[in-house]
Amino acid sequence: MDDTPSRIPTALPELRSKARDAGFIMSSEDRTGSLLAALAAARPAGRILELGTGIGEGTAWLLSGMDPASCLTTVELDPTVQAIAQEQLGNDARVTFVSGDGGAWLENFDGAPFDLVFADTWPGKFTHLDRTLELVATGGTYLIDDLFPQPGWPEGHDASVERLLTELDEREDFRCVRMAWASGLLMAVRTT
Repeated sequence: MDDTPSRIPTALPELRSKARDAGFIMSSEDRTGSLLAALAAARPAGRILELGTGIGEGTAWLLSGMDPASCLTTVELDPTVQAIAQEQLGNDARVTFVSGDGGAWLENFDGAPFDLVFADTWPGKFTHLDRTLELVATGGTYLIDDLFPQPGWPEGHDASVERLLTELDEREDFRCVRMAWASGLLMAVRTT
């Protein structure tokens, strides 16, 4: 079975071109993107949070799966790369771009919980984990990627990944599944 996605978001080729031009190499891969689209599609009128917009490839996948009543908030520290995402995807009224530190945003957010949280950066994954998980609605999904060793990982990061996975597996309020697929994923569903 070939697991290469057959349907890609219309904005993806241009986003990839812009990523190459900018030297941006941290985009989600297509298999992760296809899972994001499917998870977004499973949440009609869903509230979705993406931590780490980057150049907007994950954002494009999420938008491609969302229905017209869903909304996406995407947070990015680097305004230069997020500007590219906004240029390509900002005309979609379902998405709100937040430029700033994800950790600070998480600490200050006081809105309703989210049906799907994709943490694709340090805040929400390696920092501010408890706060992020508080923002997942009961029955909602938390997804993280890049759990396989990556070029450029800081020394000792593999131990940080293992601690994170263990911490998530031990939680009583989430049901977790590790996926040795794409860049290494963990999906957790809030049960209480």
